[in-house]
Amino acid sequence: MFSFCSDPSVLDGLAWLSCYLTTGTHMLFYASFGVVLLLLAITAPIALLFGYGGAMASRSRIAPLRWFGKVYTSMVRGVPDIVFFLFVPIALDQGLEWLRHQALCDSDAPVRQGNDFVVCAAAKLPLSTSPEWVHDIYAMTLAVIAFSVVFGAFAANVLYGAMQAVPRAQLETAEAYGMTPRQVSRRILVPQMWTYALPGLSNLWMILIKATPLLFLLGIEDIVYWARELGGAKTSSFAYPHPDWRLYYFLAVLVFYLLMTWVSERVLDRVIRRLSAGQATMAGEAQRKAGAL
Repeated sequence: MFSFCSDPSVLDGLAWLSCYLTTGTHMLFYASFGVVLLLLAITAPIALLFGYGGAMASRSRIAPLRWFGKVYTSMVRGVPDIVFFLFVPIALDQGLEWLRHQALCDSDAPVRQGNDFVVCAAAKLPLSTSPEWVHDIYAMTLAVIAFSVVFGAFAANVLYGAMQAVPRAQLETAEAYGMTPRQVSRRILVPQMWTYALPGLSNLWMILIKATPLLFLLGIEDIVYWARELGGAKTSSFAYPHPDWRLYYFLAVLVFYLLMTWVSERVLDRVIRRLSAGQATMAGEAQRKAGAL
């Protein structure tokens, strides 16, 4: 905040606006954009790892592992995303607190008391004495797990289809050369599948970007939370009174997401073109036709 912002009541015009946009709450609003980018940076690789594990499990020759992969992808894909976003953090939170209650609490009282879930103070996560940043990290960790579980299932379906799309002749040729199933998977199947998986994964990345506003449902102060809080009408009891400006704040959020998707499309298109060069895929065929003209 600037030095002339000590008394907002005497300010007007650009001076008032510059002070208003540099308040502490606005700094939190600007930082919330970083929260969204951080969530994407952490969730995307974890979800891809979950998806790869789910796809490999679905192809496994071990029946229980194959059933697990099928159930994971079918169950998560068949349930609305918002249900999982609410269920996973609550289930994890209460599960961890129940384990801590069993280990740390000297009490015979059940944790389920009617409709309430009650544990001793030592079992709470985070502890009531923990600093605020610990609570923020804990909430963010639960959000990352929830997003990773949901989008990991979608990624598993995409990767499974990509593995199925790899020409069987290439796998049979590798087997004819004496490669073991593990070598065939590592040297032929996995490197080849990315060409077929990238279009689906790029679409999944766009969906993940659009799903980040659901963070506020998990108690995280994201850009949607701050746009609603800051944009609401403020009376003269506030330092910076103003009418309802939610339209402008949500317009800024809209521009942010449009910019994110625009940049993502450009980057992903270049990656797909690069990996599809010389491949027997629709994208590779389109490049060959374009080069022949």
